[in-house]
Parts: sequence; C-alpha cells; structure tokens
Amino acid sequence: MSQPLFASLFDENERRPLTVSELTESVRRAIEARFSTVWVEGEISNFKAHSSGHWYFTIKDEGAQLRAKCFRSANSRIRFRPKDGLNVRARGRLTVYEARGEYELIVEALDPVGAGALQVAFEQLRDRLQAEGLFAAERKRQLPVFPGRVGVVTSPTGAAIRDILNVISRRTQTVHVLFSPARVQGDGAGSDIARAIKLINDYHKRAVSEGRTKDLVDVLIVGRGGGSTEDLWAFNQEEVARAICASVIPVISAVGHETDFTIADFVADQRAPTPSAAAELVAAREDQICSALAQMEHSLSRLMRYKIVTARTRVQEHALSQAFGEVRGRLRAAAAVTNSARHRLEILISQAVRGAQLRNDALSGSLAPAHLRARFAEAQVRFHSAYTSCNIAIEQQLEEARNRLGLAAASLDALSPLAVLQRGFAVAQDKDGRLLRDAKQIAVGDSIKVRLARGKLGARVERVEEN
Repeated sequence: MSQPLFASLFDENERRPLTVSELTESVRRAIEARFSTVWVEGEISNFKAHSSGHWYFTIKDEGAQLRAKCFRSANSRIRFRPKDGLNVRARGRLTVYEARGEYELIVEALDPVGAGALQVAFEQLRDRLQAEGLFAAERKRQLPVFPGRVGVVTSPTGAAIRDILNVISRRTQTVHVLFSPARVQGDGAGSDIARAIKLINDYHKRAVSEGRTKDLVDVLIVGRGGGSTEDLWAFNQEEVARAICASVIPVISAVGHETDFTIADFVADQRAPTPSAAAELVAAREDQICSALAQMEHSLSRLMRYKIVTARTRVQEHALSQAFGEVRGRLRAAAAVTNSARHRLEILISQAVRGAQLRNDALSGSLAPAHLRARFAEAQVRFHSAYTSCNIAIEQQLEEARNRLGLAAASLDALSPLAVLQRGFAVAQDKDGRLLRDAKQIAVGDSIKVRLARGKLGARVERVEEN
C-alpha cells in the first residue's frame, strides 16, 4: 500500500463525505470546463417542440445516446426543423441537469448530415404547405385579360424593378404600376416582403370599399433577380407563402432565373421564370391584340381593294356588252309605258272629281229648308195617326186581359181549400203543424190546432174514436 493512500485514511478533509448536490455541482463544473464547445454527430430521436419554443430531443448512435435541448433563442436561427431519424451534426456545450444527475448537450447550432440545412428546410416547408392544400390547382386564379393596374413587390435598387418597368412601358401604354418596395434578401427580408404584399392588398380593399374602380389592382408581381440559394431564401419562408395565399389579388411569382424554384412559386397563381417574363405576361395580351388588329387591318384593306377592282372590271364588261344595251332599251320602253299610264290615270281622276261635284250639288238642293219643312209636316201627320191607332189597340188588349183574369180568379176560388172552409169544414193539425188525417195520429190529452174559415182554435183531445 502506498504512503499517500495510507495517509489519506487519517486525513479529515479526505474522509469528509460530499453531498449529492456538491458532487453533482463539481461534476458539472468539470464537464462545462472541459467541454465548453463540442461537435456531436448522431441520429435524432424523441424530438419534442415545447409550447415555450424550446426543443428537446436525443442524439444517439449504435452504442450510446445523449440528451439535448435547444432554447428558442438558438433554434430561431436554425433554417430547418429537426425530426426523428434525421442525422445531424450539433454544436454546443455539455452541462449537467442537477435535478436528475444527467448530463446533456445545450445545442447552439445544428446542421443536417448529407443534404444542406436550407434544402432540408425547403423540403419540410414544401411538404407541409402542400399537405395543407396551398399548392392545389383549384385555388389558382386566372390572370385578368387586360390588367389596368399592376402591383410590384421587389427591391427598389435591384435590376428586377427596372426590367419590369422597361418591358411594360415598351409593350403597353395602358398599364399603371403600383410599387411597394421591400428587402428581398438578408435577415427580416421575409417579413418585409409579406408586409409589402399586405400593403398593396389593403390599398386594393380600400379602393373596392370606396368604389374607386380605376384604382383597383388587377395583378401582383412578387420577385427579384437571380442569386444563390441563400440570396433567394426570403421567398422560401412560410410568412411569405402565407401572405401570397391570403392575397385577394392574383399573384405572379418571378424569383431568380428560369431554373430557380421557391416556395413562393408553388403558392402563387402563376410562376414566371424571370421578372421580365412576368412583365411580359401582364402586357402580352395587349401587345398580341394590337399586332393581330394591325394584321387584320392590312388584310382587310387588301381584300377591299381586290373587291373594288373586281367590281369595277365587271361593271365595265357589262357596260360594253350587248345585254347592257338591251336592258337600256327595255328601260326606255318601260318609261314610255309608265308615262302613258300616268296620263290616262290623270284623265280618269279628273272625270271622277267632276262626277262627285255634280252629285254633291244635287244633294245640296234636296236638303233646302222648304223641302225639309214639307217632309217634317208629313212625318208629323203620320206619327199622330200611328199614335192614335196604338192607344186603341192597347185598350182592347187590356180589356181582353181583364176578362181572362176574372175567369181565372173564379176558377181558382172554386178549387181553393179556403172555399171548403167557408162551407163549414175545418182543418186539424197537431202541435207540430202536421195535418191530421187519421184518429190514430193523436192520443187523448194531446193539444191540437183547428183552422176555420175565419180564425184558429186551440183544443185538447178528450176522446178518440177510430171508426
């Protein structure tokens, strides 16, 4: 046994036991001093994103595992979202979670192994938004045929805005541009682009509510020129995709070069390979229509000239032909016949007018006042004679009617049941007014009514004799 070890058995400081907290704190200090910065590579498992914004997961390999946590202040700078099964390379510092006596890695940076962090983040966001239906074809809107006002969201100092303005001014004179500047790369560029999109949409909504139809924005171009993946990353951020999806104005995404694809391209209503191509889309139809109209005008002018020359040639041929002379002769003959018929018609009209005047004079003579008075006197005599004859006939008819009425009244009196009552007979009725024809219809003590020739009697039956 060595002397130091033997001496330590009698050293009070060495023999004093440590508490668990003291030992754990000593271990923590030693680990933090030794592993203040360390890179660890392994597979993520048990990943959990807490409501506080912190990430908790385990990094493992075939033989061991290490607990890890990434605070919100650090994971906000990480471009992708970890998931179980993803191989990563983590940079951080080791420490000890004293409450459990477990050592863990405080992650400060995280990169995927293999594919880059930006590519992983791009694929994760693309898959998530596609699952939500933001890329669905049925939500894509058609671009207006003749846009009057175009909104543009891009950098005020980049080449994209110059290219868009040059193309629009060259191809159309009716499209107005509403420009909302925004940063298109660097920290905060995504938020700036989303704000610019919302700003133009708010302007459009105010114009709609106030009825200013001339100020409505028909289409919105969002984009920038080409660059690296990092330069274009602002258009791969979720807040930009959400802003495009929420836009009430159809959106054209024009980011980078023809080979560059971003999340904004998938969400937008239409993708243009470059900003210049986007400007050509909004001005293409007017340019095409103007060209088509010019071509149609030229074709129509040539066709009209051909028609005029052809018609002139045909007229000249007919004027020189024998048939045209025959037509001229027939027209002269028809004119002569027309003149003769007109002369005869004038003679007939004059004769008809003279005959009508003679008949009018005769009628005027027959309607003289003396002639009218004589005819009125004759009519008055005939009226008095007819009136007298009518009165005599009416008196005769009335006398005959009176005689017939007297005979009918006498016959009616002879047949009337009241006449029978005048000879001493009576009519008996029960209390309900029914006629009594048989003694069986009544019983002793019943009340009956007896109608005489003059008046009625109320009686009570004291005896009934059936025979």
